[in-house]
Amino acid sequence: MRFLGLAFLAAVVATAQTPFPDAAVDMQASAKPGKQSIVLAGGCFWGIEGLFERVKGVTNAVSGYAGGEKSTAHYDRVSEGDTGHAESVKVEFDPAKITLGQLLKVFFSVGHDPTELNRQGPDTGTQYRSAIFYANDEQKKVVEGYIKQLNDAHVFSRPIVTQVLPLKGFYAAEAYHQRFLENNMTYPYIVYNDLPKLAALKKQYPQLCKR
Repeated sequence: MRFLGLAFLAAVVATAQTPFPDAAVDMQASAKPGKQSIVLAGGCFWGIEGLFERVKGVTNAVSGYAGGEKSTAHYDRVSEGDTGHAESVKVEFDPAKITLGQLLKVFFSVGHDPTELNRQGPDTGTQYRSAIFYANDEQKKVVEGYIKQLNDAHVFSRPIVTQVLPLKGFYAAEAYHQRFLENNMTYPYIVYNDLPKLAALKKQYPQLCKR
């Protein structure tokens, strides 16, 4: 069940201590168009999907489940909190237009609060945990390097608790969850918890916005 929070503003507004740095360790930008993907979990997938749909270089964002078995990758079952799944978003991007490090900067700075353990804003449970599921060792290196960089710089007042795990399977969520933010802009949960993230993206990273 989703509970409404009071102006859950862009995840890190209350906890970030210093400006967000660019990733010191990053994948080199490709000279040719291509396709890569990374799976990100940062609370309710509605907001994460809606956020990355608006980032330049992202070609697709799909809400789904990662971390558990295929047999339990269903919303009602995942919501029980004991499947190992996290509500996640598969972000597909063109490395000629945006790097993994830039995506991570958005994820950590305006996407969610990576210092909250097994919850995100008004949502509680392991299914709302902060996690990144990497596809290969190069992605793992970038992700772990950026988390260390943020922790060493004390960007947050508390340690980052984001899990970094190999992707063993991603299972798309039910159709009604896809593009939920886009199709329900006046839904109270979206208004209070997710629209502030879109506003923060436009304000902090206008050069990364599609619109």
